[in-house]
Amino acid sequence: MSAIYHNIKSAAKQKKKQLAILIDPDKVKIENLGKFAQKINKSIATHIFVGGSTVEENETENVVLELKKHTKLPVILFPGDVTQITDKADGILFLSLISGRNPDYLIGKHVEAVPKLFRSGLEVIPTGYILIENGKETSVERVSQTKPIPKQDIEIIINTAKAGEYLGQKLIYLEAGSGAKEPVNFKAISEVKKRLEIPLIVGGGIRTKEALDLAYNSGADLVVIGTAFEEDESFFEEIKV
Repeated sequence: MSAIYHNIKSAAKQKKKQLAILIDPDKVKIENLGKFAQKINKSIATHIFVGGSTVEENETENVVLELKKHTKLPVILFPGDVTQITDKADGILFLSLISGRNPDYLIGKHVEAVPKLFRSGLEVIPTGYILIENGKETSVERVSQTKPIPKQDIEIIINTAKAGEYLGQKLIYLEAGSGAKEPVNFKAISEVKKRLEIPLIVGGGIRTKEALDLAYNSGADLVVIGTAFEEDESFFEEIKV
């Protein structure tokens, strides 16, 4: 078992809540990353995710290299495309969009990524990615040409997550999408967590400490926050160590 996944799984088993700060290379300026990383280092964050739905080639690597100068937290790729893979990161969430039925995002892009990954030395973490309706169209929906699972269809969300586990995914990621109007249904988080034996990640639409705590209390092992910090870095004051 590799280090990053081992630590995520171990923390989940011990009920130690984890937080990943998601950085979209298209939405940050390299010159500002040093100060941003300092705020991350003083927070309860345990991981940094880097990626976005549409990112210019080489931008991901530039962001990763700059972050590595300023933090010792694991930097993990959260790629929207093969072009976002860089061996400068510590690991990669190898995302299968199991809520959709576009073969490119179930297996096609993965096959394309293998030569890069095989040479990279990155820790590859198979992750079942489930997009859930949040009240607006997301960039993931547009790029992947798939539809999210309706938020009220909790049984389908549960079965999709469990199917991902049965298929061998090591993580399940419930995602409302970047800039979501509302976070993943907390009842859905709770019910999915009851069925899983692998760690559960939840992201999208979490903009307050209260929403963060609700996600944790509902069963999220690792919460991902991105837009909240893009819009208001003062949120870091609420999650200091």
